Amino acid sequence: MNKIQMVLTLAIAVGIGVLFPDYAHAGLETSLMGIKSKLTGVILPLLSVIGIAIAGISFFTGNPNAKQHIAYAIIGCIIGFGAQGIVDFIAQTVR
Repeated sequence: MNKIQMVLTLAIAVGIGVLFPDYAHAGLETSLMGIKSKLTGVILPLLSVIGIAIAGISFFTGNPNAKQHIAYAIIGCIIGFGAQGIVDFIAQTVR
């Protein structure tokens, strides 16, 4: 590794520690649970809403594939908003 790569790696590690202090001193299981909760509780529902907005824009602009976009967005919303329940169901079934 050259000096630039080492400095960049160190800067990223420090940045992660500053931006996400909960994950900096946590164990592996705690970190994964935190990532799972952020992913299923915030990111996937947000992406679902963005997908619905893009499908709506597609519909209002007269795109010939708008119905297909809306169908995909609805499926994405079901998965995005139901992700926590799906993960909990799978975890309960496996145990």
